[in-house]
Amino acid sequence: MAIKITGTGCYIPENVTSNRDFLKHEFFQADGSLFTVTNETIIEKFQSITGISERKYAKNHHNASDLATFAAERAIDDASIDPEQLDYIIVGHNFGDVTHGQNQSDMLPALAARVKHQLGIQNPSCVAYDLIFGCPGWVEGLIQAQAFIKAGMAKRCLVIGAETLSRVVDRNDRDSMIFADGAGATIIEEIKGDGGLLSHNTATYTTDETYYIYAGGSYCNPKNDNTQYIKMEGRKVYEFALSHVPQAMKDCFDASGQQIEDLKKVFIHQANEKMDEAILKRFYRLYRTQMPEDILPMNIQTYGNSSVATVPTLFDLVRKGQLKDHKLNKGDVILFASVGAGMNINAITYQL
Repeated sequence: MAIKITGTGCYIPENVTSNRDFLKHEFFQADGSLFTVTNETIIEKFQSITGISERKYAKNHHNASDLATFAAERAIDDASIDPEQLDYIIVGHNFGDVTHGQNQSDMLPALAARVKHQLGIQNPSCVAYDLIFGCPGWVEGLIQAQAFIKAGMAKRCLVIGAETLSRVVDRNDRDSMIFADGAGATIIEEIKGDGGLLSHNTATYTTDETYYIYAGGSYCNPKNDNTQYIKMEGRKVYEFALSHVPQAMKDCFDASGQQIEDLKKVFIHQANEKMDEAILKRFYRLYRTQMPEDILPMNIQTYGNSSVATVPTLFDLVRKGQLKDHKLNKGDVILFASVGAGMNINAITYQL
């Protein structure tokens, strides 16, 4: 028997915002002063580092729980299961539902409860809860679902990552260009066969790193209001990730008993193109080998960083042959990995 992903689905919003849409923004530094360089220069440097040329934003009448429900419906259909047979619904997110035009986060009831309601599930034994774990939330949800199944507490779980970061960005912060919206969902259950979740690793760093990603005020705040936006210490996040993520991935992969030459794909949180490439190069350097050219599927260039939704979204696209030059086959060994607010790091070795 193996604990495996039997269905996937994602929802990518249709509203596209290109880098050119930021040309008329006023970008301020953290001290409240305007940048002295032009927006053209800011945007050009931003794209060269992150790889992002456009991102997707949710429609005004959709919230994170709606995107999560759309992705869940597709995963349920893909797995050909009766949703009434779900034992757990776990939704990873960071800001809850933030209605368009407002700036207040709404997490009561939990997004997982809202998803269960929208799916029309009547079974009270289907437990629905949220997981606030930063960008690694979906990966951690998968780890928790596996634990429930191994403990005999569940047979089938729905794990979702969903976010509408476009609702919590500071338009006067150049980092606002990174963030996007989306949702990815997976069905995980124990079935006959080999493979599945082979190993996992999770770590939380809360000394100097705790507030590298946080909620804070606008960089341009003449009214001195209390509105909170997603903020991050970009350079510190970058250095933290490069220092800790490669070893965490190696520890996870080594625990699986697999050989590095058998690793086919690495699905890493789509945070920053250059950062992800640097993490993978350091990971392979730990094995004294070169990073294979086709190991790292990426969609950040046109999808942006949708936080907890990036990994399940990317996996669904590749699994269904919808990302150019990348495909998966039965028996392939892959690695999921993420890093984000907390600061949290996690990884899973998985065999299809």
